[in-house]
Formats: sequence, structure tokens, C-alpha cells
Amino acid sequence: MTAGTRRTLVRTVALAGALSLGLAACSSGGDGGGSDDASGGGSTTLTIWAWETSLTDVVADFQADHPDVTVDLVNAGTGNDQYTALQNAIAAGSGVPDVAQIEYYAVPQFAIGESLLDLTEYGADDLDGTFSPGPWNAVHQGDGIYNLPMDSGPMALFYNKAVFDRLGVAVPTTWDEYLAAARALHAADPSVYIASDTGDAGSATSMIWQAGGHPYTVDGTDVTIDFTDEGTQKYTDLWQQMIDEGLLSDISGWTDEWYQGLGNGTLATLVVGAWMPANLESGVAQASGDWRVAPMPQWEAGDSVTAENGGSGLSIPAGTQNAELAYEFLQYATAGDGVQTRIDAGAFPATVADLESDEFLNKEFPYFGGQKANEILAQSADVAEGWQYLPFQVYANSIFNDTAGQAYVSGTTLQDGLLDWQDKSVAYGNEQGFTVD
Repeated sequence: MTAGTRRTLVRTVALAGALSLGLAACSSGGDGGGSDDASGGGSTTLTIWAWETSLTDVVADFQADHPDVTVDLVNAGTGNDQYTALQNAIAAGSGVPDVAQIEYYAVPQFAIGESLLDLTEYGADDLDGTFSPGPWNAVHQGDGIYNLPMDSGPMALFYNKAVFDRLGVAVPTTWDEYLAAARALHAADPSVYIASDTGDAGSATSMIWQAGGHPYTVDGTDVTIDFTDEGTQKYTDLWQQMIDEGLLSDISGWTDEWYQGLGNGTLATLVVGAWMPANLESGVAQASGDWRVAPMPQWEAGDSVTAENGGSGLSIPAGTQNAELAYEFLQYATAGDGVQTRIDAGAFPATVADLESDEFLNKEFPYFGGQKANEILAQSADVAEGWQYLPFQVYANSIFNDTAGQAYVSGTTLQDGLLDWQDKSVAYGNEQGFTVD
């Protein structure tokens, strides 16, 4: 098979795989409303697909600076819903937006399918050093740059100080202490759990990342998947104890019951990305003043190692006729005046200058009892190096609950579940034209 034939095969099957995943997972309706002008004539109409609410103000400001441009901001769905609609539009060759919000884990799958423009053609490589390392590394695929980071999700420990104080439990600084705190909290008040977890691919891979694991190695279309490395073992050893001892609530994340648990003190911590404060302020308003932020627990006392959890940026889909104008918006929203607009709306930036600014670091959060939470969150932005996502991570994440997630509902161990996830991901990748070990 020639290199050209392999590229064609991978492009075709990656697109087909993303389409079948999206249709099975979320059955998105419609093409998202990409305008005829934006997709056909190089006009001054710019169509943007994004679910991030802070972009509403960014778009308004951009239009004020560009009175000859009309921006159509469309919510075509969150995550997979939008990805399905986007792939459908690209495959059909019509209704393609000029700009699309894409999460970092999904960038490789779109990039290798040649569904996104390489932004180095528009000068994106000049932005090297503008963004923190985690997001900046995530938007690269080979020698190309396929996304400009809009936010970042370095992980930290969000904890209900009122609960820890009431039950006389110390806030953990290591994972061993976290396990001890989970036991102490639940023993002191059986209604209290240190956290909830019913199986989540993003959380699991972020934990493995922080533990020093590198289960994914990607070199073009050559892929290795190995969930037997030392970092993965650290995570599974700890988390299996949490599962076996019943220390994790079985409430699913982002449900009404989950928000209620965070508000009434029965869920005492979240180990999650730095984008969480705005969600707590809006979704758990009744617990304002109770919560605080601390560094992510460490595997070795004295270390300061974190990982990314979530985050997304803006890309230019293939097929746009407004690429230069689209890139101008990308720069404005991710590295220009739009960044402060998003920070004011509660977003956590990916730009180094803002992460280091006195204004950002000294902001006091009434929700966190006046704590300068950004000081801790900004310190977390220097994440462990070397992490890679699969070029078909969207699909892999979609089968997590049917494989690794079985550890939460059956006698399967988490390690065995991860190996099942590994085997099914290997099989899928090989079916799609990759060479996967």
C-alpha cells in the first residue's frame, strides 16, 4: 500500500467512523445552519458553531470592530452532537461552518481525517509561547496546528470546606491521604462520599496522565495502546480500593441529583479541570462560601504534577470559503481582546500572559469564601508532558462505559476493564486503516 493510498484510506474511514459514532451516540438533527453565503461565496458572513456561552459577547465585540462582517453564532449541539453535524456537513459538501468549537481530545480525529485546515498556513506557528503547554500541545497533529486553544482544564481539588471542618477530616495533599479522607468522611457520616464516579473516560485518562502513564503513542497512522504501564497501575490500584470499599457515590455526574449532592454536602470533593468555578457558582449556588480550591493530590508528597481535564478551542473546517476571516476571528477570540471578554464571563484562559497577570491571580472569589482561587488554578497549568490522544479518541471514549465502566456495575476489575477497552480500541483502529498494536 502506498503512502498516498493509506492517507486516502485513513481519511475515508476516519470520517466514516466519526459519522457512525455520532449517529449511534446522539442522532443529531439538521446541518447546524451553515449559511449559503459562508459556504459558497467568500462573503462577509461568518458562521460559527459553538456551545460555549461566553462567545456570545466575543462575537458582539468582534462585530463592533468589523461592521462589515455579519457573524452567525449557532449552537449545533454540545460535543458529539456538534461533531456529528459537522462531519455530515463536510461529507455533504454544504452547510459547513467557517469556525467550529472542538474539544482537545477530538482534534486528532478531525485532523487526521483532513476535516480541518492546517492553521500554520495562516501564521498559527507564530503563536508559539502564547498558550500554556497542555492546550498548545493538544492542538498539534504532526507538523500541523489544527485548533487555537480557547481555554484550559488543568486539574485541581475542589472541596467542601464546611463538610471537612464539620467531620474533622484534613484536606488531602496526596492520593494516599485522599483514600484515608474518603474512609474517614464516610465513617463519620455514611451519607457523605468524597466523590461520585460511575465511569468516565475523560476523568480516567486524566488521572492516568497525572500518574505518569502514557497508554497512547501515536506516530502518524501507527498507534500503540498499552494500559499496563506503571502510571495506569498507580491509578487502578488506588481507584479499585475506592470502588471495592464503597467510597464512591453512584450518582452520575452532571445530573440534577449530582448538583444536589454538591449543594447539600453529601459529595465532598471534585478533582476536575480549572473551568469548574463558573459551574459551581451557577449550579450549586446554595453552597456559596462552603467550597474552596486546593492543589490536585499528588502521587508522591512534595510533587506538583497535574494533567488536563477537558478544554476546547476553535478550528476552521475544511470547505469554508472564508478561511482568512475565520482565522482573524480565531486570533481575536483566543489570543486577542476576546480572551478578557471570556475571562470576565468566568472562563479559565489558556493564554500564559493572562495566567500570570496580577489582575487574574489576585481576583477574590466570594463563592470560595474570598479565596484567590486563580493562584492555585494557575499553578496547575504546567501539566505533565508527553500525553497523546488517539486519532480516534471520540470513538474510544464512546465505548468506555461498555468496557472499563463495567468495573462500577459488575465484578470486573478496573484493570481488566481497561484491558477490554484497549482490545476493542485496537480492533477498531485496525478496522479503520490504522496500524495499531
